[in-house]
Amino acid sequence: MAFKVVTKSFEMGSRGEDDMIDITKEVREAVDSGKLSSGIATVFVVGSTAAVTTIEFEPGLAKDFPKALDRVVPKGVAYEHDKRWHDGNGHSHVKASLVGPSLTVPVVGGDLALGEWQQLVVAEFDTRPRTRKIIVQLIGE
Repeated sequence: MAFKVVTKSFEMGSRGEDDMIDITKEVREAVDSGKLSSGIATVFVVGSTAAVTTIEFEPGLAKDFPKALDRVVPKGVAYEHDKRWHDGNGHSHVKASLVGPSLTVPVVGGDLALGEWQQLVVAEFDTRPRTRKIIVQLIGE
C-alpha cells in the first residue's frame, strides 16, 4: 500500500489578541484538493504566539476560551520574556505554548472526521493583528 504526502497552505489575518478564527472551511478545501480518502491531516500555525485547536465555534465560546486562558496566564504579571524583549507579549507566548501550534485530525471517507459542532480554529494570542500562515499536511491514501 502506497501512502502519499500532500502539503497545502493558506494565510489568514487576525485582529490581534483573543481573536478566534474558524479555519474549518479552508482545511476542508485542502483535504478535498489533496484527494485523500483515508489518512490524517495535520494542521499547523506558523509562529509562537498563536495556536490551533477545536471548539464549537459560536460567539459565547469564542469569548469564554480566551477568558479562561487569561485566568491561567494573566496579563499584568512579570514575564521574563517581556524583561528581555520589552514587547509586552510574554503572556501570548505562554498561552500559545499551552494550547499548541498543531493538531491532527483523521481523514475518513475523504473528509475531516469532526463532530457535528466541532470546528478547527486558530487562536490568536499576540498583542497586535497578525497575518498567519497555516500549513495542512495530509498523509494517507
